[in-house]
Amino acid sequence: MTDQTPLRSGGRAARRAARAAPLAEHLRPIRPGMTGGTYKPLSDAEVLRIHTAALDALEQIGLADAPASGIAYLTGAGAILGDDGRIRFPRALVEDTIAKANRSVTLHGRDPAYDLELSGHRVHYGTAGAAVHLVDAQGRNYRESTIQDLHDAAHICDELDNIHFVQRPMVARDIPDTTESEYNAVYACTAGTTKHVGISFSEASIVAPALEMLHMIAGGEDKWRERPFISNSNCFVVPPMKFATESCEVMEACIKGGMPVLLLSAGMAGATAPSTVAGAIVQATAECLAGLVYVNAVKPGAPAIFGTWPFGLDLRSGAMTGGSGEQALLTAGCAQMHKFYDLPGGAAAGIADSKLPDMQAGWEQMCSNVMAGLSGLNMVYEAAGMHASLLGFCHESLILGDDLIGQALRCVRGIEVTDDTLALEEIRQVCIGGPGHYLGTEQTLSRMEADHVYPALGNRMSPKEWAEMGKPDLIENATARKEQILGERSKARFDPTLDAAIRAKFNIHLPA
Repeated sequence: MTDQTPLRSGGRAARRAARAAPLAEHLRPIRPGMTGGTYKPLSDAEVLRIHTAALDALEQIGLADAPASGIAYLTGAGAILGDDGRIRFPRALVEDTIAKANRSVTLHGRDPAYDLELSGHRVHYGTAGAAVHLVDAQGRNYRESTIQDLHDAAHICDELDNIHFVQRPMVARDIPDTTESEYNAVYACTAGTTKHVGISFSEASIVAPALEMLHMIAGGEDKWRERPFISNSNCFVVPPMKFATESCEVMEACIKGGMPVLLLSAGMAGATAPSTVAGAIVQATAECLAGLVYVNAVKPGAPAIFGTWPFGLDLRSGAMTGGSGEQALLTAGCAQMHKFYDLPGGAAAGIADSKLPDMQAGWEQMCSNVMAGLSGLNMVYEAAGMHASLLGFCHESLILGDDLIGQALRCVRGIEVTDDTLALEEIRQVCIGGPGHYLGTEQTLSRMEADHVYPALGNRMSPKEWAEMGKPDLIENATARKEQILGERSKARFDPTLDAAIRAKFNIHLPA
């Protein structure tokens, strides 16, 4: 017995160490790009009616306010400029564009391990939102966001398994010059994470210096064009049914510079889009189809994400309702339209109207994140950290969102039904001459890590254990995790020689 004890103890220690170590990618219960699509809020007939209505809107109503360059591209492709200045899109033009558009887009990370393949029903979660405030979860306050806050958000995202990409979640309110603010955002995000980054530009003139910086980071323009690790989040329309002139010019510059584009239509249901869920989806679909024609007129097959982002509105007060059930339906319905066209698509989910990471935020974030994932949305934007209907971003909430999205992804994975998972033989062995429970069976032990998602901060203790552990607080633990991450230099920071070269050419506000 004495000789066997160390072996048993060593075995337990080895098993604990194995469970604590990161699982190999193919063994993880959840991972980026898992396949959703099991939830379909619209019937096939309803999808077709929305598609037909969108084509009618493009052919009969069209879009106003295209820049001169856009008019040239669009009319050259077959769109019609009316006497009223609106550009209308014949059905055949739209259908031909859908047929030849890029069916699969790869969004590269600086680290190839973080490349995202957008096709089919593959689901990815990440940030977005351009909030103007940082939420102080401990002090329960809001303050203007800074370039350091933005870098810290990217740094935190780099350490979170279930945040798959980083679209700029805040703007740097401490840099008043627009050009400096936007190329500093490029620097801050790419210095914080090697995952794919999404960035916006307010004017076409800013694209060239941003691309110059990206060429330096990539190691040359050819390397950048081979693996563009930043995409342009582009609000190319001002709903309802008008092009955003400056953003269209930005889009053209980004396409020519080899940067993937998110075609973002963000109407407010009841204000700048119809108040009905179906009507808001029709308008967003029509606007993004117009954008798809535009992109392919500039460069056929250019990588573009079909970004239908209609938002809900509280018609009693005019407040945005990003955390509502209506928002969840808008996003899931849009995802279904993306799949109807077989186009890479993205939409917004995970937004909290709550001002702090509290119970309201939890139900708001979980509802739309789960429905977005189940619907097979390729890119779930604003999935973590976003509060006050896009006005505030919270680092602690971002960390808690990683746990929340983990559970959402487990829902996306669904239920596997095989001879092994049906477990008939296991039931037989346990019930006939067996122990009468499954706690120590080979299947339970072998599948406990591969089938189950365990929260990093979520608390599953009994009340007694919870009290004995000092009644741990979720927000305090998230703050401690934030401080642990930010206490170490980001692994994404640049080589000192490259960093010095960037700083010599650009006025970088983030400390070296």
